[in-house]
Amino acid sequence: MENETLIKPNIVVDMTGQVCPHPLLGAKRVLDDMKTGEVLLLKSDCPGTRDDLFSWAKATGNEVIHSEKQPGGATEYFVRKGKKAAIAPNVTLDVTGLICPGPVIEARKIFNTMSRGQVMKLVSTCSSTRDEVGTWCAATGNVLLETQETGPGVWTFFIRKG
Repeated sequence: MENETLIKPNIVVDMTGQVCPHPLLGAKRVLDDMKTGEVLLLKSDCPGTRDDLFSWAKATGNEVIHSEKQPGGATEYFVRKGKKAAIAPNVTLDVTGLICPGPVIEARKIFNTMSRGQVMKLVSTCSSTRDEVGTWCAATGNVLLETQETGPGVWTFFIRKG
């Protein structure tokens, strides 16, 4: 592990005084324009930033390499930009052409056979699936990791079984 005192950030973003989710959104906007391996120093005094930032970093392939509480209540987070990790699904379910609520019903059947933590890639052309997947995940404890429009009217969802 590198010595925290030697970490030199490429960019500093001071979000003290901002409430969540603004510190995370500010960090994301800046990191989007940074090169892989560069380091962002995010300063925030919002107590929710820690959980938001660590969860977001894990999901996006970025890395919080050090955090330290500062006098006055702010915390400094050093975030290294990484390449977004590709999500490797355990199961792929292509329900293109099936109308709602069919895609979620079929996904639920497959989820019943999956283990906790496994990931499903769900492909759908029903425009209502975007709303239904989010509602279903919230109601069941499953986690919607990512939503992509992979073609005109074709949506791909990566869902982790909770």
